Amino acid sequence: MSGSTITLSSTSGGVPVVVESIPGSQSAAFMIGVATGSRDEHPGIFGLSHLLEHTVFRETETRNSYQMAKEMEGAGGELNAFTGREMTAFYGITIKETAATAMDMVGDIVANPKINEEDTELEKKIVLQELSMIRNEPDSYIHDLFESTLWRGHPLCQDEGGDEKIVAGLTSADLRAYYEEKYRIPNLAVYAAGSINVDDTVRWAEETLDGMSGGQRNPRSPPQTPGSEYRFVKGDAEHCHVAMGFPSYGASHPDRMAASMVSAVLGSGTSSRLFQAVREKKALVYSIYSTVSQNSDASSLTSYMSCTDRNVVEAMETVASVVSQFLREGLEKGELERAKRLVKGANVRSMESTEHRLYRLGVNHMLNGSTETLEERLARIDAVTEDDVMRVAQDLLREDRLNTVVLGKGNREIRNYDASALTL
Repeated sequence: MSGSTITLSSTSGGVPVVVESIPGSQSAAFMIGVATGSRDEHPGIFGLSHLLEHTVFRETETRNSYQMAKEMEGAGGELNAFTGREMTAFYGITIKETAATAMDMVGDIVANPKINEEDTELEKKIVLQELSMIRNEPDSYIHDLFESTLWRGHPLCQDEGGDEKIVAGLTSADLRAYYEEKYRIPNLAVYAAGSINVDDTVRWAEETLDGMSGGQRNPRSPPQTPGSEYRFVKGDAEHCHVAMGFPSYGASHPDRMAASMVSAVLGSGTSSRLFQAVREKKALVYSIYSTVSQNSDASSLTSYMSCTDRNVVEAMETVASVVSQFLREGLEKGELERAKRLVKGANVRSMESTEHRLYRLGVNHMLNGSTETLEERLARIDAVTEDDVMRVAQDLLREDRLNTVVLGKGNREIRNYDASALTL
């Protein structure tokens, strides 16, 4: 799927329409993004964005959920959605000859949801089960715990799912009021990828969304740079799950790709420094990897690992020593090029999926207005120098900003651990 082109248009009403046309694609994917998410909720409605995302699938003015499922699957497609910290999105993917069905279905659930009390109560039961499930999946839950610790006191600490007690008390009136306030221009944008007719997509967006005017952008402010923190959270899993990380740059920062290369050198793949030092040489963990979690005005550069209680302290201290050595000694010969190829390979493979292209198109544009093609992204990776990596590493990997979260049963040593031993 190389040689794609990205077209940025807008409807008469001002809704952005971003289309990635992919030569030879046999699928068509459409998304409506709404610029609101968990960071935009006040404490009394924490979890409302996620519950609303679920509930609009229950019934529209023309279809119930079963009719939606029959039509979409009959078109060879899938209808889905996600809620993030900064956006909510609804998307449909079909084979190219039934693209009109995907457009119709996505537009219907966004523009014409009923949001009645019966549907709200039914969907609450499902969402509450989902929240309980996440808390029982420590390899997922540790990510939420880390973000809530890193961004403590700022709305970015609010995970996408919300608070179970608050969700249980939400009503259809709450959802309708939020919908009428947030699901409006200028918070709406349309994205499409695959075998797409740009004119048809703009026409559909105009017909579906141009009447939904009168909204305002959510007021947002970036978080203050957090200091260091060590947090132990009691869990029932036999393995401990550990997150160690630092605040990083927002989505528009010129050094965000260099930060991704720092993460890749430290913990992407089995040849990475952390995998080799912590797992291969010492056998302290079952899994270990690093990642960057991106927001519009901040991000986190974090390493995650799972291990038994008796290995937690040594594993954390080994991670700290690996980071310290990296800061002192710099990159090894050829190390950056290996990391670049690893990241480029992951990008190329993932972009063979129309769904992944749609997701990246929507998220990147919503976070920073980017309409970057795959080729442009690969060129940005190639442009990162060793000096860039080490300059950014010195800026980000700071002991006074290191945040660590441990989830598990925990022995006394872990619960009472003095994190000042994690020296960089």
